[in-house]
Amino acid sequence: MPSPAPLRRFTLPGLVLLAGSMALTACSPVVDVTAAQDAANPACAPMMVALPDKLGDAGLRKTNSQATAAWGDPSQVILRCGVNVPGPTTDRCVTVNDVDWVIREGDPAWTLTTYGREPATEVLFDPNTISSATVLADLSAAAAKIPAARNCVGQEELQDLPTSQ
Repeated sequence: MPSPAPLRRFTLPGLVLLAGSMALTACSPVVDVTAAQDAANPACAPMMVALPDKLGDAGLRKTNSQATAAWGDPSQVILRCGVNVPGPTTDRCVTVNDVDWVIREGDPAWTLTTYGREPATEVLFDPNTISSATVLADLSAAAAKIPAARNCVGQEELQDLPTSQ
């Protein structure tokens, strides 16, 4: 029968490594984000791998759901790919780096949703903790990985439409 000492020598380094891994994980918990209905859509993948490591000063964190992302500790920005595609709306729409975003101002969180791209991407953030300009500028390149099928129409374009007689 082998002596217990060699067994302890083999398991002790493993336990130290496991404890060290657990300690590192405890410093940066995974963010709990509910996945969007169409999160498994393969069109989300190119965008997700193109997401920036930072939004302003907020670093990218791990999330527990497919096609989601979070920045900051505590989370300042939450992204979900695969949300319902917005239809025509009277909500404000802005274009940043050729990506149209529908803006819904809330209190305190604002919601930005890509317009004309399927699947759509939703971004939630508090404009008191991170600038909407920063969020839009930093995320537009990744959002552009999902091709646009439509664009926002502004008041000036509506005036150019033919009238029915």
